[in-house]
Amino acid sequence: MKIRRRIFAISLLIAPLVYSVASGSANQSTANRKYLVFVGTYTTKTESKGIYEYEFDAETGKLTPKGVAAETRDPSWVAVHPGGKFLYAANEAGKASAVSAFAVDAKSGKLTLLNQLSSLGEDPCYLSFDKTGKYLLVANYSSGTIAVFPVLVDGRLGDHTALVKDQGATGPNNERQEAPHPHWIETSPDNRFALVADLGLDEVLVYKFDAASGTLTPNEPAFARLKAGSGPRHAVVYPNGRFVFAVSELSSTATSFAYDAKKGTLKEIRTASTLPPGFSGRNDVAETAVHPNGKFLYVSNRGNDSIAILSIDPGNRTLSPAGGIPTGGKEPRHFAIDPSGKYLLAENQFSNNIVVFKIDPATGGLTATGQVVEVPSPVDIAFLQED
Repeated sequence: MKIRRRIFAISLLIAPLVYSVASGSANQSTANRKYLVFVGTYTTKTESKGIYEYEFDAETGKLTPKGVAAETRDPSWVAVHPGGKFLYAANEAGKASAVSAFAVDAKSGKLTLLNQLSSLGEDPCYLSFDKTGKYLLVANYSSGTIAVFPVLVDGRLGDHTALVKDQGATGPNNERQEAPHPHWIETSPDNRFALVADLGLDEVLVYKFDAASGTLTPNEPAFARLKAGSGPRHAVVYPNGRFVFAVSELSSTATSFAYDAKKGTLKEIRTASTLPPGFSGRNDVAETAVHPNGKFLYVSNRGNDSIAILSIDPGNRTLSPAGGIPTGGKEPRHFAIDPSGKYLLAENQFSNNIVVFKIDPATGGLTATGQVVEVPSPVDIAFLQED
């Protein structure tokens, strides 16, 4: 059974770009650029063959299919290395789960397998890089483990430098919180800590990260706890590095935290619902992202099948509902804001499509552009600027 889950968050992988976009300068420099878009999928019991490739025009919002970039089993999360030459995929396959390294052809965008290693756990659902690009961090959902692999000069993955099982008291949901379930992992902006959203523990855990050795050790204090039964799934660091927003799958909420970069600690500020007033029925929150201008947080709802928009207070970074829009399909497992900040691409897993929305930077509002492309069981999107 596949486990539900966020995008390649380019704002966390390329720190200089984050701050230039937040100041407004990057919109002009990226608006006329074209990008390769890689889409991770599920291949089991679907028609998908692996990782799909598209070209995205940041000026027009047009998404053009380019075929299969690589055939590989259940690449449910894909991430492009900051250097742009390599792509990594989490092959979510139970006890046979792996992490694959690919070389990216700069002209065609096709992927060539470099090597594949065990993910050292079951059902890897999230990949990210440390801020040096020298390490790949992996969250293994079903086994409750996180792992770190060195990225070698030729793009291959080396033997792991860290393997840790999350520890703590589990949440009250017996079906989903019977054990630790890390669903997201990223290093802090200064690369001194690794933050982990664990759905099973109702915690955002903090580990000390040694960038010289690629090792992890628990921080003190080791976590920030959310309300029981929340089920934190993904999180995102605010552009200035002083706040973290975590979204909870089971409670359909978004929580803002103040982040102390010196101590690596989180202090909860406030929690807001991601659902419209009066909604009832099943809903599972999935992805989240901050708009590059820092004014809005976006969250995908599965069940309500919408993108929720929350405004971010410029002073204390509290969150307030500011509307939302249907995604034009079923189960928006993931979405991504393009590097220009002009468009949002929503992936509807059960509708087998990607829908493109134009973003109003003043209000945060989303308007469908009419661009809808078909792809079997889309799960994750990663951008790469074309040469």
